[in-house]
Order: sequence, then structure tokens, then C-alpha cells
Amino acid sequence: MTATLSSTTATAYFTHLKCKECGAEYEPQAIHVCEYCFGPLEVKYDLSQLAAAVTRSTIEAGPKSIWRYRPFLPVTSANPIDVGTGMTPLVKAQRLARRLGLKHLYIKNDAVNMPTLSFKDRVVSVALTRARELGFTTVSCASTGNLANSTAAIAAHAGLDCCVFIPADLEAGKVLGTLIYGPTVMAVEGNYDQVNRLCSEVANTHGWGFVNINLRPYYSEGSKTLGYEVIEQLGWQLPDHIVAPLASGSLFTKIYKGFREFVEVGLVADKPVRCSGAQAMGCSPIAQAYAEGRDFVAPVKPNTIAKSIAIGNPADGVYALEIARKTNGAIAAATDEEIVAGIKLLAETEGIFTETAGGTTIAVLKKLVESGKIDPEEVTVVYITGNGLKTQEAVQNEIGQPLTIEPKLASFERALERSRTLERLDWQPVLV
Repeated sequence: MTATLSSTTATAYFTHLKCKECGAEYEPQAIHVCEYCFGPLEVKYDLSQLAAAVTRSTIEAGPKSIWRYRPFLPVTSANPIDVGTGMTPLVKAQRLARRLGLKHLYIKNDAVNMPTLSFKDRVVSVALTRARELGFTTVSCASTGNLANSTAAIAAHAGLDCCVFIPADLEAGKVLGTLIYGPTVMAVEGNYDQVNRLCSEVANTHGWGFVNINLRPYYSEGSKTLGYEVIEQLGWQLPDHIVAPLASGSLFTKIYKGFREFVEVGLVADKPVRCSGAQAMGCSPIAQAYAEGRDFVAPVKPNTIAKSIAIGNPADGVYALEIARKTNGAIAAATDEEIVAGIKLLAETEGIFTETAGGTTIAVLKKLVESGKIDPEEVTVVYITGNGLKTQEAVQNEIGQPLTIEPKLASFERALERSRTLERLDWQPVLV
């Protein structure tokens, strides 16, 4: 798939799809599993040609979005769907670092990613660009919320018809954040794994482009940009340690793939990077397999407030396990109470309001530090993948109430004195 330059196409460096299990190769079409062994398919690139064509300077001269890395993404279009996704802040988290006893902690903050405030905008931008190239006019997805938001928004921008499928019990903010873009929304009475099975049947019968089913090999490549950006934002260096949430496991494996690709084409010096993952205790099939030393992931039935990472049968779970082990990382889980505490800790120390997936990641970061699994000297990057405004239900009863006062100075002074007293006591709602 190399060559061609015209007004609508650009040089592409992806060559084929390859089964991660048996190695069978396929043309880069809308397929996601191997017809011989049912293993997942992954996009392959001509890295020698990439190395000859791409430099740090060519990347730095690109747009302020994920498309500055277009040669590393599986698209042929000279005009990909660019809604300003990517290049989110890498925040030096000094106050959180001091609280935890770390010296070099960074937050990769995709809670402010565009256009829908989660990392899903990265993968959907790539998937819908590829969907358009493959001739799809209707796009769809099975989603725990963030993906539905992103697919609906970017489809609207691109003028594609859109139908999304979600579990019926999603947070109100995520349902509203999808409906506003005008797609058809199917709220399925079941958990995510049941939604996903239904979508596989629909994909086979309606011929739509499902971003995380028949377009999954292309969609998942968008997560690599979280690895590329961290390297560039650290001054073209790899971190020592990363901590990221685990749902299907795809994000985790693709960040690692992004690191390795930049090493292999000579854009960054090689060194070991430890990769650690975070799950919610109420849906922790990968963490359980890690703790028990298993090389397989047994499905579970989700029961957690962290709905965006509540995938009981994770498609890339075994590959996430493999990466955590071979990089000397770790995988751990947090309770719902610890997740809420993690959300509050990040907000109070760094001014970043994350959703439950981010709370899970911060809670597990804290556990890994306390158990000695993160060296205080390591350059550690924590991935925050979604915005807290979408999951307000998780914390609304845990953060107190405003002080209600009369429009008089005396009322304010009494309230201020009372609030300073309450800082030393457990919070209680009060009318002054």
C-alpha cells in the first residue's frame, strides 16, 4: 500500500493485516479476525521506508493533532478527518508526586482531548477516515459511553450516517453526550459484552462500518499516538514507567507498539519502559489473571462504577498480560471506594477532573507506589483517558455541598469561619 500522491491520496506505509496468532496475512480491508484461527488482525507497516521518510523535523512541522503522525497510521487519504484530536497536555504533576513520594510524575491528560473529552477521539478519527476510504456511508460501534460520544461527534463532522449501541444503564452524561450529535442510539438491556455480541451480528447483516469490530485493526492504531506524543513531549525520550487503564487491553498494547515503532525507525533512543495496568476490582479479569500467574483471561460479569472500562471479556487481555510481564510492570485493581478517592486526589492536587477510569488509574498508581513497584526516581507517565463531567454520579455524594449564605457581609464572615472549622472536621452540609 505504498505510493500514490494526488489531491486526495498521500503516500501510505501500511502494507497488510497480519494475524497475531498464526501469522496469516490479509489485504487491508474491513476484516478483524483470522479466517483460519480466529486470532485478531493487526496492521503492519514498511518500517524501513518509514525510517527513510520521517524525521523529528517532519513530525514537528505537522498539524497540532494526531495527524502529525499520519505516516504511522493506516490511512491513504491526504485529507484525513481532523477535528483537532490529540496533542493533549503532558502535565508535570508536582503536587501529586509529592503526595505519593515520587520525583518525576507526569499526567497525560486526555480528559481535554477534542472533540468529546476522551482518548476515544484518537481511535475514532483514524477509524472513520479509513471507513470513508473503504466506502462505508454508515458507521457504528458498541460502546461503554466514550466511544459512542466520539463516533457520533466525528461522524457528524464527516457527514456519515451513524448508529451506536450502548448498555441501557450508562451514566446520563454519556447518553446525552451522544444524543446531541443526532445519531440513532440503541440502548441495549444488557452489559457491554452482550452489546458487543449483538453488534457483531448487525455488522454481518447490515454491512456497516463498526469502528471496534470490522474496522478494529485500523481503529486501535489510533491509540499509538498516546505513545508518540509522550515521547515528543518528553523531549524525544521514552519514559521509564507508564500506568494506564485496562478495558479491552487494546489501549495498553498500542501505547507499547507506538514506543517500539519510534525506536525501530530511529526517532528515539531505546531503553526499557515498564508498563503497568489498572482495572476496577468489580471488573478485573486481566488483574486476576496477572495475580494468579495465568496466561489466559477468564471472563467475568462486571459490577463497578467504572463503566467505561467494564469489559468482562477483554479482547486484548492476554496481550496486555504479556506486555506487563515482559516489561517488568504490574497489573492491579482498585475498589469503587478507592476509585472515588483517586478522582478526588487528582482533582485536589492537580486540578484535573477525571472520570472513573482515571480514578482507577490514580488509585492503582498509589497502590503500586505504596507496594514499592514504582521507583521514586523513575520518570512515570500516567494516562488519564476521560473527563469527570461525564460521570458526575460517581462523586456527587462524596464532595460536600456549597455553603448557602445571605447576600450580606456578616453572613459571609460566619460562613467563612464555619468552613475553616469544617476543614478540620468531617464535612457536614450546613445552612448559615
